[in-house]
Amino acid sequence: MQRLNYFVGVGAIALISGLTQPAFAQAAYGSYIGVGPAVGLSRDAEGDGRQLGGVVAVRYKILEAPFSLRTQAFIGSNTAVVPTVSYDVPLSWQTDAYIGAGIVFTNGNTPSPVGDQVSFALQPGIDYVVPNSNTVIFGNAVIAFDAFRDGGGNAISIQGGVGLRFR
Repeated sequence: MQRLNYFVGVGAIALISGLTQPAFAQAAYGSYIGVGPAVGLSRDAEGDGRQLGGVVAVRYKILEAPFSLRTQAFIGSNTAVVPTVSYDVPLSWQTDAYIGAGIVFTNGNTPSPVGDQVSFALQPGIDYVVPNSNTVIFGNAVIAFDAFRDGGGNAISIQGGVGLRFR
């Protein structure tokens, strides 16, 4: 009888361990649209570019993959749009860190927070989903390379805000 109990116990443990899988943190699910302030930290050779403006941020999360499509629209003395593709790294169930790469598109002759000409950009950032809500708090930087027509080199902008998840 002891031997039967032993085999039943071992069989139950094997069955349970075969059905369970370890838990892994996944990137915070959800696409969102958000708004917030943007601060341009760089300026061109004429001293233009350093400014305070606004940003509209959109994230489209590709489910089951650690990638997102993101776009930042800068609003201020000049406008710029920065679409990127990001690689998302889950830090917890509610938090992602990410690094994105994309292109800066600007409009006009005066610099935006990310420059005044088409350029390559990197975008490191973090997203935090407030538990039990559709609210997202985001923060990121956009580093645009060779971003100014009139010299000055790279442009750096820091922005953050609050978003609403829609998926």
